Amino acid sequence: MFLKNTHSQIKKKNVFHYFFHGFNTWYGNLSTRYQKLLGIIINRKVITFSILLLFCAGTGIFGKLLPSGFIPNEDQGTFYASITTPPGSTLERTKEVVNEVQKTCEEIDAIESVSSLAGANILSDGTGATYGTCLINLKDWDDRKESVTDVIRLVAEKTKHIKDAEIEFFPPPAVPGYGNASGFELRLLDKTGSGDVKKMETVVNQFIKDLKDRTEIARAFTIFDASYPQYMVHIDNDKAAQKGVTVNDAMSTLQTLLGSEYATNFIRFGQMYKVMVQALPEYRAKPEDVLKLYVKNNENKMVPLSAFMTMERIYGMDQITRYNMYQSAELNGEAASGYSSGSAIAAIQEVAKEKLPKGYGIDWAGITRDEILSGNEAIYIFMICLVFVYLLLSAQYESFLLPMPVILSLPTGIFGAFFLLLLMGLENNVYAQVAMIMLIGLLGKNAILIVEFASLKHREGRTPMQAAIEGATVRLRPILMTSFAFIAGLIPLMLATGAGAVGNRTIGAAAAGGMLFGTIFGVIIIPGLYVVFATLAEKFVRKGVKEVLAYTETM
Repeated sequence: MFLKNTHSQIKKKNVFHYFFHGFNTWYGNLSTRYQKLLGIIINRKVITFSILLLFCAGTGIFGKLLPSGFIPNEDQGTFYASITTPPGSTLERTKEVVNEVQKTCEEIDAIESVSSLAGANILSDGTGATYGTCLINLKDWDDRKESVTDVIRLVAEKTKHIKDAEIEFFPPPAVPGYGNASGFELRLLDKTGSGDVKKMETVVNQFIKDLKDRTEIARAFTIFDASYPQYMVHIDNDKAAQKGVTVNDAMSTLQTLLGSEYATNFIRFGQMYKVMVQALPEYRAKPEDVLKLYVKNNENKMVPLSAFMTMERIYGMDQITRYNMYQSAELNGEAASGYSSGSAIAAIQEVAKEKLPKGYGIDWAGITRDEILSGNEAIYIFMICLVFVYLLLSAQYESFLLPMPVILSLPTGIFGAFFLLLLMGLENNVYAQVAMIMLIGLLGKNAILIVEFASLKHREGRTPMQAAIEGATVRLRPILMTSFAFIAGLIPLMLATGAGAVGNRTIGAAAAGGMLFGTIFGVIIIPGLYVVFATLAEKFVRKGVKEVLAYTETM
């Protein structure tokens, strides 16, 4: 038994010995070929800077091709249904539609629960008899194969038979508190000052139709509707003055009798109750009952409202909203598959510029407004980080030229990040920008390993070319080891599913692509860049020494 175990241990040792011997042989050949490659190209500035310019141009091209975004919409395991029945519908009719939507959702296996509420609007946070809302919760990601987009598409298909209501399905916003829905959010503004809601309704509907005609827009909708049946109250100011009634008193009385008003509290049986003043239901059951109500004049006499008031049946809005002091309509929507939020925003801006009539404009709201306002902040942050790294390395090397190989090695990494993001169908959003800022440190570390060792050998008396070749060859193994170990650690992020999958895949792809290209091509151009800038630094040092000696001789 002892001999058997010993034989097994010897066999394992031989396996490990052969593996490490084979790996060391392979790496030795790789290092030799790498050293020969550097000997060929390191002193040819044209090759080094041609590769660098090629990556810079590629970065610019891929930066244009890569869709831009802000914060991606994740599968949060829930979505909303906004239900709007025709204007003038009763709460009971709306509740029937809401219940039917709820019943349809409960029949789908991927949905765990449905909460419904008739009389409330999730988009405007308002209330009304024609509004309904459903909050649909999905099962855990391990218990379902469908994404939230797939489930929304399935529910929309199963509720197509409901013709007496407009139903919109949408996920919650990517960041809670930034609007009430995912996708883009904007306001169409009436800057004409006319207050004509019917004309604005026509403009809004045509604008939505124009948006849907664009390939970048998958859905666009609004809850703006100026066709609600209403009664307009007209007050004859002269007659009211003759009766001794002010308009303010008339409106206050109308508000109290129809809409109720809090008066006071009283305590009974140890419980506090509120006193609400309001006309009895039988005195406000019909529209014509309003004119039968009375208001007290300045002589404490009761005057019927019909003495100075008339009513007209009209159509108008149930809620009047304003945005930046302008009458507005809220619009929501989603970018089409394959297009980013940046592409959708650009399309909306083009449609608004070309199609909206004079006196109408748009403004942004929710998370879309922050995306617009952020602009090119990521570029400025990236540049600030580069300047900080440059100044730090300048202090370390006591030279303004030696940090340049480290800084100029970064375009290879940015190119790789853009390339892999484009290959995986992702977008350049906040997560990708965080990964690119992270690449400054990760790729800078690889360059510093070569530059630091080469600078040391240069100070020992070797030429810049000899120092660069030796530094790159000696540091190749730790650079490859740490870089590919980091890339291997990013693979789970690139293949992430479930909660936060899009963000994980974006940051993983950007970091892995940047490290892969930055490592492979960085070890090729960094030694050449070091030779160029170390030679320049050496010339400046010699020139400075000569000037000091000349100045000393004149003394």
